[in-house]
Amino acid sequence: MNATAPTTAETLRSALAGLLDGLPPKQATAAVERLIANYRGTIPTDAPVLRDRSDVAAYAAYRMPATFEAVRSALDGLAAAAPDWMPGSHVDVGGGTGAAAWAACATWDGPRTTAVLDWAEPALALGRELAGRAHAEALRGAQWRRAVIGTGISLPEADLVTVSYVLGELTPQARRAVVAESARAGQAVVLIEPGTPEGYLRIREARDQLIEAGLKVAAPCPHDGACPIEPGKDWCHFSARVSRSSLHRQVKGGSLAYEDEKFSYVAATRFPVTPVPSRITRRPQIRKGLVQLELCGPQDEGLTRATVTKRHGDLYKAARDADWGRQWPPAEAP
Repeated sequence: MNATAPTTAETLRSALAGLLDGLPPKQATAAVERLIANYRGTIPTDAPVLRDRSDVAAYAAYRMPATFEAVRSALDGLAAAAPDWMPGSHVDVGGGTGAAAWAACATWDGPRTTAVLDWAEPALALGRELAGRAHAEALRGAQWRRAVIGTGISLPEADLVTVSYVLGELTPQARRAVVAESARAGQAVVLIEPGTPEGYLRIREARDQLIEAGLKVAAPCPHDGACPIEPGKDWCHFSARVSRSSLHRQVKGGSLAYEDEKFSYVAATRFPVTPVPSRITRRPQIRKGLVQLELCGPQDEGLTRATVTKRHGDLYKAARDADWGRQWPPAEAP
């Protein structure tokens, strides 16, 4: 893991701080509202959502901090399952202004060849500008390439391929093509979508496609078997805490210093990994003298609930400190 991850996050926030300078607040707000309608909509598109510099500036202020934290959480899941592995190359599909590239630099140290592909030239231009302010050479030296994200996509082979908050923008045919090409090109593939029932179903479908392509699930699932969740009754998603700058609060119309970004994801690889024994799938419920944990466990167990009480000693202390999305029992458990 990268001990300088907070510095990477702080550098990104600093780079974003002056992004809306000179852009009238009403114009920024209008762009944000249109983007919200697009990203929450159900109608896929075959054209870029980001059209010009104003759109991209609003997008970066509205979405980039949250996307960064969600992708970093997903990459943490992959890194925990493969602690001795580090990507030497990274292709980010539909990467826009580069949040996933920043997240990779916050997860792993070391030199890396990074390419961000997107079909919106204004997003690539702003991403290149932001990356120029980074400390990591993988960001400063990243390649920013215009590419059509959809049917017919061709990716360079890479150790890591990320596709974050993109699948929902695509038609079903284009979505399958992007996942198939990511599976072909990547030694590790990480897909992230909004933590909604629809986003989960897209991840679930892509997970099946990755397994059919010969990849093994590294995270968040403890196994490669069928997902035990019954569609329509529940969905698998996680949460990442996002620090919000004053500019970010202004653009989003909020007052809190933080927000929680809900996301669904899958990480799969072509190399050996060690998935968690079980994963906490909801916020732990702390009661007097006990903690209740909702878990997704081994294939033969599926979804279970664990009740940890004071009589469990150190395990009870660990349960009180447990986080949504983490493994259970913890690696250092007695």
